[in-house]
This record gives sequence, structure tokens and C-alpha cells, in this order.
Amino acid sequence: MRILIYGGSFNPPHLGHVRSANIAAAALEPDSVFFIPAAIPPHKELAAGSPSPSDRLAMTKLAATEVPGGKALDVELAREGKSYTSDTLRQLKILYPEAELVFLVGTDMLLTIDQWHEPEAVMTLASIAVFARETDTSGAVEKKARMLHEKYGATIYVLAGEPVEAASTHIRELLPLRQGKDLLSDSVYEYIIRRRLYGAKPNFDWLREQAYAYLAPKRIAHVQGTEQEARRLAERWGQNVEDAAEAAIVHDITKKLSMEEQLILCDKYDIILDECELTSEKLLHARTGAAFAAELFGCPEHIVQAVRWHTTGHPDMTALEQIIYLADYIEPGRNGFSGLAELREAAYQDLDMAMELGLRMSLAEVRAKGQAPHKNTADAQAWFSARLKSRGLEPVPWTADTPIPD
Repeated sequence: MRILIYGGSFNPPHLGHVRSANIAAAALEPDSVFFIPAAIPPHKELAAGSPSPSDRLAMTKLAATEVPGGKALDVELAREGKSYTSDTLRQLKILYPEAELVFLVGTDMLLTIDQWHEPEAVMTLASIAVFARETDTSGAVEKKARMLHEKYGATIYVLAGEPVEAASTHIRELLPLRQGKDLLSDSVYEYIIRRRLYGAKPNFDWLREQAYAYLAPKRIAHVQGTEQEARRLAERWGQNVEDAAEAAIVHDITKKLSMEEQLILCDKYDIILDECELTSEKLLHARTGAAFAAELFGCPEHIVQAVRWHTTGHPDMTALEQIIYLADYIEPGRNGFSGLAELREAAYQDLDMAMELGLRMSLAEVRAKGQAPHKNTADAQAWFSARLKSRGLEPVPWTADTPIPD
């Protein structure tokens, strides 16, 4: 029985780790490949802001599924103190006394392995597998392997094949810039985004693909238009354009669900509904969509709230909440109802004026259907009306004559 052991910080585990393990596994044909995240690496400190040990273990488990026989172990995370390889190998030798343990290292690690804690124990307990870089024209790896064999009796497997060049430090820098997705397996990237580890923000192409999968096909054009409008409005009013885009992309994510399905999500997310919401799928999708986006994509609270209020509005809305409310209303695909031209013009002239008009139009539409408007909408319209009055401004004139589309 042969077990390949791959240790490291895995902060995060990336495609370079996965490819290295796959190359080594193809060459050595182990029965199992154990990925072992270090608790406290002996030669370096974990980067500031690193995820919890449980998060690193969870990501490593996901990455390990990309390797035949791959499995992540918590033997070092569960052990106090620094993560010395010799201690880990002793522990594994007790668990697998008949197995050949093969410890996978990079070129630089092999060249300094005799400076590690208890190097003789390391090379007695396990064979060493190392990649020989094509650029190693001096044969440094081969020379070091011979020296280690002569000094410690070490068994060294020199592997051909260049792993993917990827550095965890660089990936951590890319993730807050909505980059780095191509250096991570899909499952690890999704985990990072869901928990917003490393200050990560989702790649927009990835976020659109994920969010659109939950939409009815005819709804996609509307969401695309809302994103376009939200970006323009955010730029016009000096708000964060990327936050506006993110909120717009996910704002209708549960729109196609039936009333029964909406209520199931409300129960899941402990959403308490009022009488008006209990009878309206249109109102519910903003509540469930906000909770769903937070769980699925780790959206921060200000984006979640912009989704939550994009249907009813509420008094004293934030600028982002107003932008998403209005972008949903006036996106380029909307047409054919009275007040639209005035609302579009107002949205780029005065946000208070646009919100008051949009809310007034929404109230009129609901009442025209013989329904009672939601209290939040009525309160919001009254609040913005009072705000206009305090500023000495008049509301935009408007008379309803054509219905507003859903």
C-alpha cells in the first residue's frame, strides 16, 4: 500500500496544488492521496486575515476531490503547536503501519529539507517525491537526492512534469479584485465567494452565469437591462458601480418561484411575513431573493438590503437601494406605460424626485388592480414627498393611463 502525502498551508488550495498532486499520483500510483493543511506552518506565519482552520480544511476537502484517491485530513489542524512534518508522519505511520508513505515536496523544499525539524525522522518514516524543474540545468535536484540518500538512506522519487505556476499569495491579492477564478477549482471558488473569504468579490461573468440559471429565460433580458441601468445610475450619483451591478444581477433570483416555493424559502430563512406579503408572489421574491443571494453568493448586507427593498421601497432608503429600485423600473427593456419618460428623466436629475414619482406610480398601479398597497410603499412615498417639500420642490406631474408591466 502506498500513500502520497501533500502538506501545506492550502491558503487557499489552488489548481497548482491539484495539478501537482495529479502528476505525482499518475507517476507513483498511490492507493490514497492525503492533503494535510498545516495549523501553524513551521517556516512561515499564516497571512493576516487568513480563514479559520475549518474553512481551510473545507476548501482542501473540495480541492482533494479533483485528485483520484484524494482526501483531506485534519491531523495537523487538530494538533496543538507548530505543524512539524516528522510529527505528522509518526502519526500516520501508527495509523498505516504497512504503508509506504511518500511525502510530496517542491524543488525548493527538497533543497532545504535537511534543515527541517528532525530531518532524519522525516526521511526514515517516508520516501520523498520531488518535481525536477526543466530549468534545473545544473542538476541540483539530482545532486541533493544523492546526498540525502547517502546521509539518511532516503528514498527520493524525482518526478517529471511542471506543475501549474500559481501562488496562494497572488490569488489572495486577486480575489478582492474579482479575479483569480481561473486559478481555483470551481468548488473552491464557490466556497470562497459564498463565505467571502480573503475579501473576495465574485467575478461578474461567473455571477451572471450562476444567477441567470435561476431565472426564467424571458427574465434574463430584464436583469441584463437592470444591471446596465444600475451601473449608469451609480456612476451618475457617485455610488459604487460594482455594488450596484452585483445587486442588479441577483435582484430577481427567486422571481420565477411559485407562491408555494416562496413560502418554503420564507420558512427556511425565518422570514416573517405580513398579511399583504402572504398573498403576493411579487412582494415575496424580494424577501426570499435577498436571503437566497446572501446564502448563495455571500452578498454583503448593503447589497442584500438593496435586493430586499427593490419592490416596495421604504422610508429613508440608501442611495444604493434607490438605484436598484429605479433601475428595475426604468431599464431599457421597459416601455409602453405612462410616466416612464418622466421617471427616466427624473432618475438622472434628482433621486428624491424620481423615488417619489416611482413610488406614486406603483401605488396607483396596485390600487387600479383593486388591491391594497403595501404599507412600506405608502410610507416611503409619504417620506419622499415630505422630503421634496422640505427642499422646496414640487413632485413630477403624472396621470396614470396605461398599466406598469411586471
